[in-house]
Amino acid sequence: MKSQITNRMATVLISVCAGLMALIMIALVGYIFYQGLGHVTWHFLTTVASTFQVGGGIKDQLWNSFYLLIVTMIFTTPLGIAGGIYLSEYAKPNRVTGFIRSCVEVLASLPSIVVGLFGMLVFVNTFHWGYSILSGAVALTIFNLPVIVRVTEDALRSVPVALKEASFGLGVGQWYTIKNVLLPAAFPGILTGIILSAGRVFGESAALLFTAGLTSPDLDFKNWSPFAFDSPLNPLRSAETLSVHIYSVNTVAIVKDAPQVAAASAAVLALFVLIFNLSARGLGAWIQKRMSGKS
Repeated sequence: MKSQITNRMATVLISVCAGLMALIMIALVGYIFYQGLGHVTWHFLTTVASTFQVGGGIKDQLWNSFYLLIVTMIFTTPLGIAGGIYLSEYAKPNRVTGFIRSCVEVLASLPSIVVGLFGMLVFVNTFHWGYSILSGAVALTIFNLPVIVRVTEDALRSVPVALKEASFGLGVGQWYTIKNVLLPAAFPGILTGIILSAGRVFGESAALLFTAGLTSPDLDFKNWSPFAFDSPLNPLRSAETLSVHIYSVNTVAIVKDAPQVAAASAAVLALFVLIFNLSARGLGAWIQKRMSGKS
């Protein structure tokens, strides 16, 4: 009887904690939407931002956020998955492996402002990339790489050993087993790490202040050459993202509608993060079916 009471109390406590977390998230997102969605219009989404005139939009900042996300994930995803595969399947338990794990843990605990200062000193000044999308993407790669490495390693280790042994029993090699057996089984966990990293890219501002910059040229969406200064695809131009724009509007903007612009920008940012997460999970489910051979 005592064990049953304890079990019920633990179940109730865990359910209350889960409900509390969901309630906090719903309240936070609901408040952001309540404050900002009323100011979001098509004109706001397609107009160039302004720190001096009323009625500015977020067209360039919205594009910069997505473009920076794509460039960052191109760098982060293959490196992080490869690192997780190495630590899980190839690395031997020795001092070198322990040193690598310590480096990953230290990188994961670094504040974003420190990564931003490092990016400014190395990528902006030493490599002479300037305040650019490339500098910001590489800095965010350093910032997000430990997350995908650890998530990939844990996801691969959580795959039942019987699957690996069955594959080896058929006489196939280690890489074939990793590619066709372990990765499809561990894909949901790896996808969760990728989504978490992408969400951090969307919301990051401290590291981008020192690497991508606080300004953005008026983008010419008719010129998609990556070598033009005002081209949307130019990786060496400065790029104020949506999260940095929210900070800028709340600190240095002198327009009368700064609170409304900041609230609308925050609502758009939260909305696109939710849409991205749901879309990524749907795409991940489809990819997992393809990788596992299900129709």
